[in-house]
Amino acid sequence: MLQISGIDAPSTPPSSEVDMSTPFAPVVHAASLRSHVEDSVAAAIVSGQLPPGELVSVPGLALKFDVSATPVREAMINLQQRGFVEPVRNKGFRVTDVSRKDLEELVQLRQLIEVPVVRDLAADFPEAPRERLRAQARGIVEAAGEGDLATYLAADIDFHRNLLALTGNSRLVSLVTDLRRQTRLTGLSGMLHTEMLRESAEEHERLLDLLEAGDAPGVEALMHRHIGHVLGWWSGNPEPASE
Repeated sequence: MLQISGIDAPSTPPSSEVDMSTPFAPVVHAASLRSHVEDSVAAAIVSGQLPPGELVSVPGLALKFDVSATPVREAMINLQQRGFVEPVRNKGFRVTDVSRKDLEELVQLRQLIEVPVVRDLAADFPEAPRERLRAQARGIVEAAGEGDLATYLAADIDFHRNLLALTGNSRLVSLVTDLRRQTRLTGLSGMLHTEMLRESAEEHERLLDLLEAGDAPGVEALMHRHIGHVLGWWSGNPEPASE
C-alpha cells in the first residue's frame, strides 16, 4: 500500500497490493500541473486506491509527482471543495468517507437523467462521431485490460461526456459530468484483471452497437445496468448475472 509522509497504510498480502505508480507518475506538461495532480488524486480516491481515512500531505504528494508544493496545494483545495478530502491541521488532508445513501442518491439522479437522454439518441444516432466514440470505447477496454485505473476513469468520463454532447445541451453535459466526478467506485481497485471489469468496460462498445441499431429499449436497459454498477461491482458488491 501507499506510504505518504511517514504514514503507513495497513499492510495487505502481496497478491492484493495496489501499485500506486500509475496515478502518481511524474508530470510532464507544466501548463497542466494542478489539473494533472487533481485528476490523478481524484482517480485514486474514486477507485479506492486511496481509501477513506487515508492521510496525505502536500509535501508528500509534491515529491511523488515531482512538482512544487503550489499546484499540489491548489489541487487538494479543489478536491476539498468537491468533498473528496478534508483538511487536518498540521497533517495535510484526510480522504473522506462516502455513505451508501450518498451513492444511492447519485445513482438515482444519473439514472433519471442519463438513461432517457441516451435512449433517445437511438432514434437518430449521427454517423459523424461514431468512429471517434468507437476509438474511445476501445480505449476503455484496453485500459481495463492493462489495469490502468486512472486512464480507465478518465476515458470513461470522456466517452459519456462526448455521447451526451450529441444532444447539444451543454448544461446537461456539465451536470452529468459533475455527478460522475462525485461518484466513488470504492471497489474498483479490487476488480483489476477480473471478468467484471472487462464486462463493464465492454458495455461501452455494446452501447454503441445498440445505438447504431436504433434499439432504444436495449440502450435503456444497458444504461440502467451500467450506472447501477456503482452500487454493485464498483462498490465491491455482487450483482445478478446479465441476460
